[in-house]
Amino acid sequence: MLLHRLARVSQEVAATSARSRKTALLAELFRDAEADDVPIVIPYLAGRLPQGRLGIGWKILGTPVPPAAEPTLTVREVDARLTALGKVSGTGSQAERARLVAELMGASTEPEQRFLLGLIGGEVRQGALDAVAMEGLAQATGAPSADVRRAVMLAGSLQTVAERLLADGPEALAAFRLTVGRPVQPMLAHSASSVAEAIDKLGACAVEEKLDGIRVQVHRDGDDVRLYTRTLDDITDRLPELTSAARELKGEHFILDGEVIAFDEGGRPRSFQDIAGRVGSRVDVATAAEAVPVSPVFFDALSVDGRDLLDLPFADRHTELARLVPEPMRVRRTLVADPADERARAAAEQFLADTLKRGHEGVVLKALDAPYSAGRRGASWLKVKPVHTLDLVVLAAEWGHGRRTGKLSNLHLGARNPDGSFAMLGKTFKGLTDVMLAWQTERLQELAVEDNGWVVTVRPELVVEIAYDGLQRSTRYPAGVTLRFARVVRYREDKTPDQADTVETLLAAHPEVTP
Repeated sequence: MLLHRLARVSQEVAATSARSRKTALLAELFRDAEADDVPIVIPYLAGRLPQGRLGIGWKILGTPVPPAAEPTLTVREVDARLTALGKVSGTGSQAERARLVAELMGASTEPEQRFLLGLIGGEVRQGALDAVAMEGLAQATGAPSADVRRAVMLAGSLQTVAERLLADGPEALAAFRLTVGRPVQPMLAHSASSVAEAIDKLGACAVEEKLDGIRVQVHRDGDDVRLYTRTLDDITDRLPELTSAARELKGEHFILDGEVIAFDEGGRPRSFQDIAGRVGSRVDVATAAEAVPVSPVFFDALSVDGRDLLDLPFADRHTELARLVPEPMRVRRTLVADPADERARAAAEQFLADTLKRGHEGVVLKALDAPYSAGRRGASWLKVKPVHTLDLVVLAAEWGHGRRTGKLSNLHLGARNPDGSFAMLGKTFKGLTDVMLAWQTERLQELAVEDNGWVVTVRPELVVEIAYDGLQRSTRYPAGVTLRFARVVRYREDKTPDQADTVETLLAAHPEVTP
């Protein structure tokens, strides 16, 4: 498949808000795709690179290159070039990356260049996410949508299912079953503004601690134990204490869902960054385990003794979990059996308060009658956690791509330093409506002091209210920290830059994160 075709469909998908039209566009694309194209086409449509981050800076991407006159690049050729680009390292690597990017852009037409710049820069956000792609795949192959969704859930990969479907037809779906040793995509939670709102929506439910750890799926088949992350990466060799804990459980054949967490000397949960660093450590695992020992906390059972539990109500799955896992290794919880019981509702509110005092993120409320919707953000799980906000100053913005072409999108955010300067804390494009995008593009151009074609640097005069989930340490930014999951709430034209929040105030609010 030519990249030109994919870029055109991406642009068309970005231009429509109708889900049915998006689905039809993707179905047509999949009908024309070869099975070997799918592992590239699907992540490209969702704005992801199969290679992950390539370490290509804006300076390289922003260098103009004359486009090709005619489209010749295939998606597989582009993928091979990007794979080679990702392997560049050592002395002279920056110059070599610049050369390879220039070669790729020079072989691309102007529409292909725009698509690639957005893809490599992380700005392809046209709404062609996995759910729509699954519907398009079903429409293209004549397979029932529900069967495609379940196959993807059990395979843990839309690309894998798409390859088999396009190669062998709908009958290929029968091969995808829940199997110990093959991870499935985890069930995710929507957000609710309060415990009361979540109870009203769910009815009878469990209220569980929301832990700021690493999601882990534990598979045991006799003495063989495998551990998988939320993204289905195998991390078995990195966490020997989890393997040992799994072997001590009563059952010998199971799949459990939970989190990996760590505690400091005072019994408080360590930061997400500490845990992520431990889980990500591949070298000298013994030393890493001694420095940051971790523990599993389980909250669901997906398979026990060869029985698929996915379609059972959550209450029944938890019964199976409690049979296998001792209470100290299960997540803390309280039940709201009757949503009209005021005492139970008050106990749920108190449970949230106590959870926050223990240093955890918040709570997740789970409907007792709901099945496990693997790979989906199900309405039967609702998370509630405090929202932090800051008033920050816009330091720069990046030109958008896809449906945001021609708009200043990704904001560079800064907090005040004691000397009156501003320390950048990160970037965000999330939370911006079309109205806000149009307004900020016009306003920021009025404040512009430099435009290199990619980033517009502005006078630090515009204050914006930002919601965020927490901080993490970062050597990329001058304050030594960056915001987690930052999103725009509103602009504060009633505030001047000297009324924005300070780095000192931010750090004081998060003593658990010290640069």
